[in-house]
Amino acid sequence: MKPKFRRISPLICEFEWNTEVSDQLLQQQLSFKACLENDFSSEIAEVRMGFKTLSLLLSSPIESLVFEEWLESISLEDSKRLLPEKIWQIPVCYSKETGRDLETLSKAKNLTIEELISIHSKPLYRLHFYGFLPGFMYLNGLPESLHTPRKSVPDREVPIGSVAIGGTQTGIYPSSSPGGWHLIGQTPNTLFDPKLDNPVFAEVGERIEFTSITFLEFERLKRHPQHPKFR
Repeated sequence: MKPKFRRISPLICEFEWNTEVSDQLLQQQLSFKACLENDFSSEIAEVRMGFKTLSLLLSSPIESLVFEEWLESISLEDSKRLLPEKIWQIPVCYSKETGRDLETLSKAKNLTIEELISIHSKPLYRLHFYGFLPGFMYLNGLPESLHTPRKSVPDREVPIGSVAIGGTQTGIYPSSSPGGWHLIGQTPNTLFDPKLDNPVFAEVGERIEFTSITFLEFERLKRHPQHPKFR
């Protein structure tokens, strides 16, 4: 399925897919992005991904008709990209000390804390894009039983490394910030390091696995923070 083109401003436009978020859609987005960057390399300043969108910031105006005709002419089947196989393991301490909303959320879901942890840590989550904060991963794969509306009143400060649930998603706060997601745990890993050439550890399309650790392990690892490791 090809996306629809939408002009937002003279230098900003968007392609949007009318389908469910999935690995197949992500494959098509990455192929589409590669085609765009190849065919309009000098005209595109930046490409930003969303779950169902690709937004373009142009370095100079391009007529909408140019993109519309290009969209009709391309075939993505010939350039379909396989998603990466790499799986990153992120240790998480699920506890009242590290996840202030863990107990409240488990009661709201009629689950024991152990059941909630098991459900959350079982899937492999697919990284679709970064946004909101530098290094904040937008992940797909949260089981429906854990879908939870965001807080009506956001927290003024969410600790760095907090693992949280908001809406249909789960994520990790790479830095301390305000936030409206439900906090269920915390990782001692460093997720964003602006001193590095590549400040984030995972590439779009790679997968994330949460592994449960004890509070003692969390305290030990926190004293010497490391980047996540892949299996």
